Amino acid sequence: MARDFYDVLGVKRSASPEEIQQAFRKLARNHHPDVNKDPGAEDRFKEINEAYSVLSDPGTRQRYDRYGENFRQIPEGYDERVAAGAGARGGGRSGWSTGDGGGRVRYASDNGEGFEGIDFEDLFGGMFGRGGVRSGPRGPIPGADQEAGIQLSVEEAYHGGRRSVTLAGPGGQRTYTVDVPPGVADGQRIRLAGQGGQGSGDAPPGDLYLRVRIKPDSRFRLEGRDIHVVVPVTPWEAALGAAVPVPTPGATAKVTVPGGSSSGRRLRLRGEGMPNPRGSNGDLYAEIRIMVPPGLTDRERELFEELATVSTFDPRKPG
Repeated sequence: MARDFYDVLGVKRSASPEEIQQAFRKLARNHHPDVNKDPGAEDRFKEINEAYSVLSDPGTRQRYDRYGENFRQIPEGYDERVAAGAGARGGGRSGWSTGDGGGRVRYASDNGEGFEGIDFEDLFGGMFGRGGVRSGPRGPIPGADQEAGIQLSVEEAYHGGRRSVTLAGPGGQRTYTVDVPPGVADGQRIRLAGQGGQGSGDAPPGDLYLRVRIKPDSRFRLEGRDIHVVVPVTPWEAALGAAVPVPTPGATAKVTVPGGSSSGRRLRLRGEGMPNPRGSNGDLYAEIRIMVPPGLTDRERELFEELATVSTFDPRKPG
């Protein structure tokens, strides 16, 4: 059984959006594979991202709170269709046969007693499998929503755009044209309307959701929409200050390194992180890393020796 997403982030079910975001940021920093070399860090990081992608979206969080780990198997608008059907029958909770001698489906009711009796496998069908749900005596049933994965590089997620995706299933391969929104986040789902399981009778098909996985990158480390990148600088650039280029997924930016900077210092470029179509862009954090020449010319060695003679700086001295 999948872990509860609230437990994954270590927050209460009543947590505010701000508390959820704070918990995610802290966990993401601790478990990112570039930082945490534990063999299980990558899987833990993916679990954290998935929990955040669900709980940070109000609509998805509401569905998760109601249906638990099966929330993705419930077609969008299912509650409304059930409520409408119940109203036409006089309201209240009722049972309904799947029409093939299988289990019973217990609808949610106004008293909140919910879906304990649902046989989800019987109700919905698998990816590219039985093609949706069967028709019962009450008439056509809308098709099931389905889910598959899609992998993107950091640059592809940053820019977005149209791309072709081929997915394999029991019925063979199917190719889709997908509009990837700029700034799509790891764990986010892209909806392809009407591309899910087929409905019975005249009922509409379900939707296909592509869950995004962003591939690890040797240059960029993502924390939510913030991008972290290492900026190599020379000892004299760190000591004297300099404007140096910084790689980003979009283009090369420039950052001003203040004089007297040490390795590990982080410089923030506001709004230069991942795009956010629903709000403010993320930020880019450039971490200074001082690099020493692997080999010195005679003149360089002479200058470093002179510096060693005249400088009183001692990095090991407290204070």
